Amino acid sequence: MSAATNESRKRGKKRYVAGQHKRWKGSRELEVGMEGILITCNMNERKCTAEAFNLLNEYADGLYGPEKLQDNDGSSSEEEDAEEEDVDVALKKEVAQLQASGAKQERRFQALESGANNVIFIRTLNLESDKLVHHILSDLHTTKKKKSRVILRMLPVTGTCKAFQEDIVKYLTTFLEPWFKAPNCATYQIAFKARNSSHNKRDEIIKAVAGLVGKLNPKNKVDLTNPELTIIVEVIKAVCCLSVVKDYTLYRKYNVQEVVKEDVPQTKTDAGTTEQKQKDDAGNGEGGKEEDSGDKAVPHEEKEAEKSENAGE
Repeated sequence: MSAATNESRKRGKKRYVAGQHKRWKGSRELEVGMEGILITCNMNERKCTAEAFNLLNEYADGLYGPEKLQDNDGSSSEEEDAEEEDVDVALKKEVAQLQASGAKQERRFQALESGANNVIFIRTLNLESDKLVHHILSDLHTTKKKKSRVILRMLPVTGTCKAFQEDIVKYLTTFLEPWFKAPNCATYQIAFKARNSSHNKRDEIIKAVAGLVGKLNPKNKVDLTNPELTIIVEVIKAVCCLSVVKDYTLYRKYNVQEVVKEDVPQTKTDAGTTEQKQKDDAGNGEGGKEEDSGDKAVPHEEKEAEKSENAGE
């Protein structure tokens, strides 16, 4: 075989493999309509994914019970067929199930490409991601027991839409009603972040969302110190991930590394500077920037972790 022929075959094989990889990746990406959990990490996505599955399954088993997998015919994997089958029939059935495995077997947690570096998306099925994440952080905050090394933040995603301002506002008009539409009301802040997306301006999105919350009920008020609720708006490429969470400040912006640390009291100087900064932001109608909500009180370690989280975006 000539060297030219061999090189040509290699190039053809590379193109085939690249095409296969692209199609596989496209079928496992974060898309509009999904729910789940955004998890940020410190430069090690593979280990982060493994830690995430361990942590989520541990607490999901406690809240919802062990996961019961379903066979492709819909029967539980724990059930036994009482009738004896012919050996050939049983073998054919097993082969057919192996060939179809993965396509019809939907797990309650599935890791997908998020579209940003140092961020993974765990798609959830048949459970409330906001309830699960809050339960995890509540336990970590109480026990102060560290259960991960590379996971930084865990943000529930209970709604997704296209990442354009008009689409975000339209979607939130209905999405926010359970928390903010009269007679419901609450103090709130807005935590906004965009990754690999340049068509949305932070101030415009925050003002639009704050205006919408005000229309739902004028009694809703911005509180950047200790809000009852935080509206999380995370834009990644063409998808906007949304959720409304409790105890965002208490649980250190939902950072699993920081929530297990003992609280460090603020100095009077830091507290006064932070309070004035928050008042200035509220006066500008910005509704609570993520990095402005108590950033002066965040320890040096957390700031360094966020730098690592944002690296490569």
